[in-house]
Amino acid sequence: MIDPVAPPAAPGAFSLAVPPLFAALAPARNILVAGAGGGFDVYAGLPLAFALWQGGARVHLASLSFSELELIDRDAWVAEHVAAVRPDTASPDWYFPEGTLARWLAAQGLPSTVYAFPPLGVQPLRAAYRHLVEQLDIDAVVLVDGGTDVLLRGDESDLGTPVEDITSLAAVAALDVPVKLVTSLGFGIDAYDGVNHVQVLENLAALERDGGYLGALSIPGSSREAALYRDAVADARAATPDRPSIVQGQIAAATGGAFGDVRFTRRTGGGDLFVNPLMAIYFTVDLDKLAARCLYLDRIENTIGRRQVITRIQAFRDELVGARIPRAYPH
Repeated sequence: MIDPVAPPAAPGAFSLAVPPLFAALAPARNILVAGAGGGFDVYAGLPLAFALWQGGARVHLASLSFSELELIDRDAWVAEHVAAVRPDTASPDWYFPEGTLARWLAAQGLPSTVYAFPPLGVQPLRAAYRHLVEQLDIDAVVLVDGGTDVLLRGDESDLGTPVEDITSLAAVAALDVPVKLVTSLGFGIDAYDGVNHVQVLENLAALERDGGYLGALSIPGSSREAALYRDAVADARAATPDRPSIVQGQIAAATGGAFGDVRFTRRTGGGDLFVNPLMAIYFTVDLDKLAARCLYLDRIENTIGRRQVITRIQAFRDELVGARIPRAYPH
């Protein structure tokens, strides 16, 4: 019997045998994995970073910070709006995910600098990213969102909490970097903030038609990456007991096989959580194609401060006619 001959793959096409996320990053020499949404979002990039480090890649971490960065050591600032947070970087701020993560990474023997940006508008945040791209010779940027609101284009029934995510998207979209990706971890988490996830799936389908969807990749619960991630999240919860990350807590619980209304902090209560295996899946898209679909990215392009971003997004929503009607998942 003669085996059928498969047609040749189209140039640039991905294969089922190699996850497209890793195939896209394979040519890169220096990869920047950055939390798009602020705070603990950088933790959502850790499983990816662990796998890349294990494979020999040079990976750098960055975070859009909600900490009082102006309080940290003066010598931590490597450029305007760019702080290099290391294990010994001191801050009196009780909420300092970047410092907590740097210390945890050092304890694991992993690269332990976490670059931090203050909350900014698009123009200064882009300058901060450009500094890192030039200084670290970055040829691939992966923006990581803990949740899915970065995948929303603007005409959905609710945008969740888009300010930091979309500012990061706009900032990186104009950078001249060979590989630019966005990956989302924590599908379903943003329902708490009003996001309709049927519309998220609709957006992913549209990106697939545009050639911008790189598929979904589950983090195996028994993997080294999952075990390290759960340990990092537990360490962060211990370091910030008054305000642990609800997002990262749910994702970590999902990687361990938890399901339903899982209790890991008093910040949640009343049966609000629905932890499930979908939360432990990376959904990855081409950053430029995602940016091209955002209906209000041009509105925030020339912003300097975070408040400007907030007011311009609100103005867009106030003027919006014909927002998409939310739908329940039919099955």
